[in-house]
Parts: sequence; structure tokens; C-alpha cells
Amino acid sequence: MHGTQKRASGDPYFAHPIEVAGILTDYRLDTATIVTALLHDVIEDTDVTRADIDRLFGEEVGELVEGVTKLSRLETTADYKRQAENLRKFILAVSKDVRVLLVKLADRLHNMRTLEFIKSPAKRERIARETLDIYAPLARSIGCHRICSELEELAFTHLNPKARDAILRRLETLRLQQGKAVGLASEEIANQLTQAGVACRVVGREKNAYSIWRKLQRKSIGFAQLSDIYGFRVIVETEDDCYRALGVIHRAWPAVPDRFKDFISTPKRNNYRSLHTTVVGPRAMRIEMQIRTVVMDRVAEQGVAAHWRYKNETYAFDPEAAAAAGGADPLVNIRQLVQVLEQGGDAQDLLDHAKLEMFLDQVFVFTPKGKLISLPSGAMPLDFAYAVHSDVGDTCVGVKINGELRPLRTLLTNGDVVEVIRGAKPSTPSDWLSLTVTGRARSAIRRHKRQSERDEFQRIGKASLEQTFARAGKALAEVSLRPALDRFAAPAEAEVFQAVGRGQISPTQILELIFPGLAETAKAAATARVRIDDRQAPLYVRGGGAEIGAKLRFAPCCQAMPGDRIVGIAGDDGAVTIHTIDCATLADFEEQEHLWRDLQWTTEAERNTLSVARLNATIRDAPGVMGQACTIIGEAGGNITAVNMRHRHSDFFDVDFDIEVKDARHLTHIAAALRACPSVETVERARS
Repeated sequence: MHGTQKRASGDPYFAHPIEVAGILTDYRLDTATIVTALLHDVIEDTDVTRADIDRLFGEEVGELVEGVTKLSRLETTADYKRQAENLRKFILAVSKDVRVLLVKLADRLHNMRTLEFIKSPAKRERIARETLDIYAPLARSIGCHRICSELEELAFTHLNPKARDAILRRLETLRLQQGKAVGLASEEIANQLTQAGVACRVVGREKNAYSIWRKLQRKSIGFAQLSDIYGFRVIVETEDDCYRALGVIHRAWPAVPDRFKDFISTPKRNNYRSLHTTVVGPRAMRIEMQIRTVVMDRVAEQGVAAHWRYKNETYAFDPEAAAAAGGADPLVNIRQLVQVLEQGGDAQDLLDHAKLEMFLDQVFVFTPKGKLISLPSGAMPLDFAYAVHSDVGDTCVGVKINGELRPLRTLLTNGDVVEVIRGAKPSTPSDWLSLTVTGRARSAIRRHKRQSERDEFQRIGKASLEQTFARAGKALAEVSLRPALDRFAAPAEAEVFQAVGRGQISPTQILELIFPGLAETAKAAATARVRIDDRQAPLYVRGGGAEIGAKLRFAPCCQAMPGDRIVGIAGDDGAVTIHTIDCATLADFEEQEHLWRDLQWTTEAERNTLSVARLNATIRDAPGVMGQACTIIGEAGGNITAVNMRHRHSDFFDVDFDIEVKDARHLTHIAAALRACPSVETVERARS
């Protein structure tokens, strides 16, 4: 089906799936996986359908191929949205069958090996960045270290070639200086272990450029300060031999403090098991060592693929073999990502949280009952709470670490016993995002905040509709909103209320749908008074002393309204601008008395007009407070025309209310009513 299609390199396209299948044969995978590798692009790039694959190769292969296929026809404009949707579908498919991930990783690996043939630098950079951010961590998450390392190195080549070349030049210099010393050190380590009766194989290896670059960045040091360029892997026969070898090495050479890690008793989430230590070894070389068995080494390199084998006439993951080797469910990390997907959120949230979940520098802590919980390095108590269960996280109000009350900002360390103190109701303050590092915790907090916002807008929208219906002599509670649901394709009344609260639908639209003709009645009732603007200004403002004529306009800086003491400033065009007597702008005209005009409101202005004023309020960030504020304004006779929420810090937010009022006294009454609400901290009239 690929026919005469060509790759960017000029090779026939079908060479690519053959290479992908070849990569997977090195892992000795089953027939269905190899067939999937050969067919993985036919749905996306040819006229083949899923039904065709099912008919020719069976549903198992069809499902695997569909899982690998991208959503190439997704109608989105932003690259990150398309990337996120592809990732969403891919993770869900992988959660059902990890072979999807193995095929996709092999596909990406071959594409990265031939990336230089793509002409567009921007496209090469995008693919390399996606590889480094998503696919390499995914490979690490299921333990495929060999694929992960090559993907990282290839991506690094395209993203930062100058840095990579500089590191390679330094490595070449070190190789000339220390190459023989590394070989001699390997022999001396092997001799020490053999003399102690530990059968072993010792391999000295040079770290790759990308891993060195990451360490330089993470530690903020120069290349000359990096002492562990070379690592040594000690391969032994049994788990007991691992600990015996560790003892021999520590007796022979001094260990570097705080550099020992036991990933055998507490494996990483990707089933990686090994002992890590750093010693000042032969010839005063600082040596980083990994001590592991043959099985551990195979799992470290091949990951989940190490436990795929024939059993019961099928070829699939063997949980018994994995358990015997000390491994766990290979999909545990992928399921963490599925939980992130289930929290919802936009595309960017998904990408950010998925990336967080895939980086696996770990800390191991315990529940009070002794259950081991692994978290990323830098995790805090809320990360622990959400790792236990989302309900535990939502209701967390405090934490005890090793029996002592500690702040939620405390960094967890290996061996901590963490006890979550829970409240009666879910509560997720906005500053909680700064107290988490895991994608699961952050996505759950965002979900809770989105729900709180939806509830808030629903309350605001419902209150607005009730006021509009009341002006028309109708009670919202006695009316069916079915016409509005049909007109705006809303699944429930709550969605209509939310749209009204957000300003997407006006209350009069709803009223007109249900009671045609009554919208004008409601509008007339709401506007029995005339709203003052520049056109009506000469009717409601008069001057004393000098004649001001008919050219009047209101200054936007102070929003004068009936009841305010006012003054006019004459402009070059002959018009007079109306200011309140306490407007800060008047200071600019102190030395120009000839421009000042005495003004006052007419009796008509104080009786039959409406003005729009703005109140700036600082409100406690808690569920329901916006609804309370809107209700207070409505009960005080104010009509809200606009609301603008501006978050300021974790416990409070600023909000601007634009309100139709009768005069300055009416506005003062509304402000006083708001100040009486316990959740409202400050209320001030805006002057600009």
C-alpha cells in the first residue's frame, strides 16, 4: 500500500516499517507486535482502513495498529493541541496493551536516526523537542534504557549541537588521558571481587553526552568539576552477590558520602533494580558503580520487553516471571498518566502534567500502615495525599511527618512516614499548585478549581436571570427553560446559567425565547431612568458664572454621577470636561484658573437618571463568595453590567464590578452593604 511513496531521505517509504520491525526483533517480541510494526503507518498514510487490517490480520493486530496511529486529521490549529490529543489517544491505547508503546518507541527511534533528511530546521527542532519531552521519558518509564538513551542523544544532536560537540571534544581529550586507566581500573575491581569469591563481570563505560549535559545543568558546574565521567557496571550472578560485592568494594576503597542508593530493596517505578555507589577507586579515580545481576541488567536495558515470553501458547507479558525477578506491573506508570487524563483540563495542562509524571527521580515514603509510596524528587505532602487517593488530596488540611505536625511546603525525604490530616469537606486553595510537583496532584487541583468556577458562574447566571424575569413579572422557578436548552444546545439548565454568568448569553435572550415580547417590558422596567452619557450631559449639568454652552463631556478618569460635587475644565476645542471635585487630574490645572468652570447637577439629573460606576473589591477566595457579592448588589438595587475578576494572590482576589446606580448615595449604600459581608475585605469606588 505504500507503493511509490518516498521518505525525506529519498528511500522507498516501506523501508521505514521494515527498519522499525527490525528494531523490535532485537527484543524478541511476538508475531503480532512485529506485524504491527510493519503496518503501523498504513492507516495514517494510505487508503487502508481498520476494517481491512482486521479482515487480513485479525482484530489483535488491528487494535495495535490503531493505537499507534496518530490523529493526523485532527482539526486543530495549535501544534501543542494536536500533540496533546495524539498523546491522549496514545496513552489510552498503551494502558490497554504496552506493545503499542514498544512499536511507537521503535518508530520514533528510526525517525530520529533519519531526522537530518528533513529540510525544515523548525520541523526538525519540533520533532526533537517532542522526542526529548515525551518519548524518551516514556521509554524510561517502562525501563527501556537502551532506547531512551539513544533517543535522548539523537534529540540532543539537533537541539543543541554546539553543546554536544563541545562535550564530545572534552570526552576525546579525557579518553586520550584516562583511557588506559579505565581499563586498568576495571581489571583491579574484578580482581578484588574474584579474590573475595564473587564471580563477576566488570564493564567500564563512558557516559553519553546528553547525560553529562543534564548533570552540568542540574548541578550548575563546569566540565572540569565533573568527576564521574566514567561509570563501572559490576554484573554478578545472584542478589546476595550484589550485597557481597558492595561490601568488598567499600572495604577496598573509601566510599563517597551520600552517594549510595539501594534500588534492589526499593526498585524504581519502572522496575529498575541495582545498587549504586561512588568510591575513590584505583589511581584516585572517582568511580561511579552499578552492581546488579544478569536479570537486573537485562531489565534495565530492555525494560518491560525483558518479561515477554511464550506461555500457554501465547506470547505476552509474564507477570510471574517479572515478579520472580523483583519486577512489578509494567503499566503502573502509564496508569498514572491515564489518571491525569481522567482529570480533564486543556491540551497544555495535559502535556505539562504528563511530562511531570514521566520524570522519575524518586523519593520513597511510607503511609502510617507501612505501605510504600514512590514520588518524584522534590515532592511535598500534597503530592503524597493525591498519590494515596484524589479524595484524600481534596480533603487534606494538614500533615504529620514522622509523628510531628509539619507545613504542607515541607519537602519529603526517603523513609518519611506521612500521615494526612483530613477535613470534612473538599477544599483546594489556589496556592496549592505551588505545593505540588506531580502531574496527578496538579491536574486534580485544577479540576477542583474549574468545578468551583463553574459553580460560581452558575450562581451568578441564575441570579441574573431571576432579576430579568422578575422585571417582566415572571418567576424563573415556575418556568421551563427547555426552549433555551434546545436553542443553545445545552444539556442542562446549569449549562445555561453558566453561559449567562460568563456573559456568553444575555438574560434578555432567554426571556425573549420563552416569552416573546416580554423582553422589551423587562428592558423598559430596568431603564425607566435614563442613563447619562455625553449626549445628554447638557440636559443634566448646568454652569454658574461663565457660560459653558452645549459642549459637555464626562471625564473617564473619575466617572462623575449625580450627587458628586463637580467642576469643569475648558479645552482648546471649546468643550468642557466634567470632573469630580476630588479627581486627581485637576492637579494638572491648578495654575490655570481661567480654564475652571463651576458646575452643578440639575434637579432632573438627581431624579430620573442612571449612571455606571465601578467598585473595586478585594474578596476572600472561597466557594460561593462571588455569588454572595452579586446577590448583595442586586438586593441593594444595583444592576451589574460587567464583572472582571483579577487574581492577586493565594487567599484573595480583586474584582471590578461595573454597576448601574441612581446616584453617588446609591453607590455608597451598595459599597457599605458589600463591606458588611465577612468574605469581602475591602470595597472602594474606582476613579479611572
